[in-house]
Amino acid sequence: MNKLSVVTGALLLTAVGAMASDSDNALRKKASDMGLKPIPASQLEVMKLVDDAKNPITDAKVELGKKLYFDPRLSKSSLISCNTCHNLALGGADGVSAAVGHKWTMNPHHLNSPTVYNSVLNDVQFWDGRSPHLADQAQGPIQAGPEMAAPKDLVVERVTSIPEYVMEFKRAYGYDVDIDFELIADTIAIFEKTLVTPAPFDDFMNGCNSAMTKEEKEGLKVFIDKGCTSCHNDIGFGGTMQPFQVVKKYKFAEVGDFEGDENGMVKTPTLRNIEETAPYFHNGQIWNLATAVKEMGSTQLGIDISDKDAKKIVTFLKSLTGEKPDISYPQLPASTVLTPKPDMD
Repeated sequence: MNKLSVVTGALLLTAVGAMASDSDNALRKKASDMGLKPIPASQLEVMKLVDDAKNPITDAKVELGKKLYFDPRLSKSSLISCNTCHNLALGGADGVSAAVGHKWTMNPHHLNSPTVYNSVLNDVQFWDGRSPHLADQAQGPIQAGPEMAAPKDLVVERVTSIPEYVMEFKRAYGYDVDIDFELIADTIAIFEKTLVTPAPFDDFMNGCNSAMTKEEKEGLKVFIDKGCTSCHNDIGFGGTMQPFQVVKKYKFAEVGDFEGDENGMVKTPTLRNIEETAPYFHNGQIWNLATAVKEMGSTQLGIDISDKDAKKIVTFLKSLTGEKPDISYPQLPASTVLTPKPDMD
């Protein structure tokens, strides 16, 4: 190859790179203008985003919260843990249409378990948005009859009957700590706050042009152009209260009796890690992601999304599958003779 060819090739690559950079910058601006935000690249910035000065995240609290999250003794039967319905090996969900809890009871409203990954990024918790944050949310399933069915006093008695847990609470919160039900739930929530999963989309939005493929970028354009960002926006791609069945009745609306909050509003599920959290919708009736995209188009936007465009959107959605924290299964402290026995009733 002569020198002229080398120079010409180099100039061509430079021009192509500049064109790609311009188009990528335009796409980033378009996404940002529509309210899409990335998880920060800096761990320090992520901590600022999820931490609470009133109960700051520490290593000791996270480790204790992890143990409590995986401990089935927090349930009445001593068989069900937080991880049962929010399985960290299954995208933070359970892979069934409706949550199953105490005495093999299906959720009476036929509600699907939302993922716990990135739940700290939600504005509200639960499908009806009744909890403002994770610490409040964590109290609900532990006590709920169809879920873990454990009264507050039983949970406290189980935990405080185990000397190793008592000592871990003292190390985490100070030796004069009062171990009550709310603190136990708060500690679980601190662990859950660490379950943030940065994805290729975030790397792209933070400036790395090669983080997303050409096909994923095309899918992002379609996602925006079709109007999906009207509900799935901000850093969580969901997690806010939105009207449901805006244009058309949801195809499986008759399954379960859930109708949202008092105003008919429903918490928009996050799209992060969505390829891992089937089945979809509040009652878990759609198992195919492309089908879910098309159903949302007709129900919420009043448009028919073609198979081709649905496939493009799904391709983009897979760029929201993030890197999970490295979590080892904890070894839980032993029960004692004082620990209340499992109750199957």
